[in-house]
Amino acid sequence: MPRRSLTTVVSALGLAAASLGLWTGAGTAQAAAAVPTPDHTVVVVFENHSYGQIIGSSSAPYINSLKAGGANLTASYALTHPSQPNYFDLFSGATQGITNDNCYTPGFSSAPNLASELIAAGRTWASYNESLPSQGSTTCSSGKYARKHNPWFGFSNVPTSSARTFAQLPTDYGTLPQVSFVIPNLCSDMHDCSVSTGDTWLKNNLGAYATWAKTHNSLLLVTFDEDNGTSGNHVATVLYGQPVLAGSSTATTYDHFDVLRTIEDMYGTAHAGAAATSSDITGVWN
Repeated sequence: MPRRSLTTVVSALGLAAASLGLWTGAGTAQAAAAVPTPDHTVVVVFENHSYGQIIGSSSAPYINSLKAGGANLTASYALTHPSQPNYFDLFSGATQGITNDNCYTPGFSSAPNLASELIAAGRTWASYNESLPSQGSTTCSSGKYARKHNPWFGFSNVPTSSARTFAQLPTDYGTLPQVSFVIPNLCSDMHDCSVSTGDTWLKNNLGAYATWAKTHNSLLLVTFDEDNGTSGNHVATVLYGQPVLAGSSTATTYDHFDVLRTIEDMYGTAHAGAAATSSDITGVWN
């Protein structure tokens, strides 16, 4: 699976990396300064489609409109197959030993993760999970809900109450936590239903947030857990909102660890797992 070159590109801002892609202490501070601090960040994760099945597809007009008005990561990659380990990678910088989609024991890990880091840094966090039976429910599945897409339940240092139902997503977006993950159900996320179904779901349910984010220093990040099962694992990742340079793109190779690192540096947290040696997304910010 492709990872970035061992030599990190030195940007026009003078950011420097140590050899083998490891940031020095000074480099880390500079990298953090190179990303914005949105008032609110909402991450939406869809399922099991390759970059080419989404970007440029007539079945995904809304996602492509976000790309046109925001930023497109043209070399964005998931890390493994199947789905569940990718969610743990994105959330905690490691699979935590998860290698399949089986239902795990809630709270089996106390490893650092995005939510625990945000809480430790005095930031606010929540997830909004479509078809979750009730706030904090640790059930494995219920109708179109599947816990395999909700890694926060694997960590004892993340309150289960921070896992909210999708109905609890506020319509007053100023009351959102600083960082939120929104997880569609197995139909809305394109796993069981079509690309157009998921694209329409995104427009209908988060289109108003995207519009609001454009004028309220906030960010919408749309990505995919994995591609359609290939060894390449090339996925679509699109960013949209006031901090994003409209119409921008980057061909720098990024993966789930880099997305995690970027959110961590936006809010000044520690770095979980492989995020400690990953890179911030750059070149797409105002």
